[in-house]
Amino acid sequence: MFKHFRESIFITLAGFIAAYFWAEHIAVGTGLKMLFVTFFLAILEITLSFDNAVVNALILEKMEPKWQHRFLTWGILIAVFGMRFLFPVLIVSIFSNLSIIKTIHLALEDVSQYTHYLHIAHAPLVTFGGAFLMMVGLEYFFNENKNLWLEKIEKFFINLKIRFLDIIITVFLIFGVQFFVNEAERMHIIISGITGILAYILIKQLCSLLEKKQKGLISDGDTAYGNNNITKDITNGAAKGGFMMFMYLELIDASFSLDGVLGSFAISKDIVIITIGLAIGAMFVRSLTLVMVEMHTLKRYPYLSSGAHYAILTLAIIMFISTFYEVPEIITGTLGLIFVGSSFFASINENKKEG
Repeated sequence: MFKHFRESIFITLAGFIAAYFWAEHIAVGTGLKMLFVTFFLAILEITLSFDNAVVNALILEKMEPKWQHRFLTWGILIAVFGMRFLFPVLIVSIFSNLSIIKTIHLALEDVSQYTHYLHIAHAPLVTFGGAFLMMVGLEYFFNENKNLWLEKIEKFFINLKIRFLDIIITVFLIFGVQFFVNEAERMHIIISGITGILAYILIKQLCSLLEKKQKGLISDGDTAYGNNNITKDITNGAAKGGFMMFMYLELIDASFSLDGVLGSFAISKDIVIITIGLAIGAMFVRSLTLVMVEMHTLKRYPYLSSGAHYAILTLAIIMFISTFYEVPEIITGTLGLIFVGSSFFASINENKKEG
């Protein structure tokens, strides 16, 4: 198990050293203070993203080893440098009509102005993430849940045979939220929320189509063994399917990270310190994902998936609420840990009953 955490520990040590010297460079004598802030940001990221690790493991188990490796290498680069640094810069660049270079300079030299532009983009961003995660959670309970944890609630979900109910609920929440925000923000929120729904539907449908195509090709291959064209089609189908699952995981990670990235500015205004702290947390989430996949944790603890998806639905609702009311990150993280922790202990008890 320790081998999966070696890189995370190395990144942590390198990150603390970089944070200390960066803080001393900005203001002499603030190094130790910034080390504590960096540590707190890392803990915040791990707390907020623990359920993300469970969902990642659930999807990674279905992927080919090649695409698992790509998600855990390319994916971590996208998660750390893309979502934790470049993404906020890009958003501010769009809303401030500044170039990327000028926006990076703004982030490093004029933090208050940078934070102001990011605050303007807050409501549309969390609406997109909330809509996407709401679809992820509802889809699981409506169609994918195989291990019932809270049986009465989950059987009620399963017995609802209304088509597109997940979309209906999410759209209802989007239009409900826009009544609590400024009139100028309403259209941005509606567009962002609908985009989140469409992004989820598009990725899921492509994944499903490629999976069905791949199964069909494998069936054809059974009846026409040795056909090079069929073998090539199967390989291409697997590659495309792996790519779409990779993109699906990246979108989930992006949606999860929105809350942490935006909330981190309440703890520190220094984008370098924020990036380092969140990067350390993201590395440990990656390590937890690897451990879960290797140890088949989700098979050994069958209710973890349900707990994680309850946490996802909770996070989605909190993201919608945060468009008009600031919810402390400690509440979000605590609720997520309660759901995941409770489902973990419920799994242990169930395993004891079954011997």
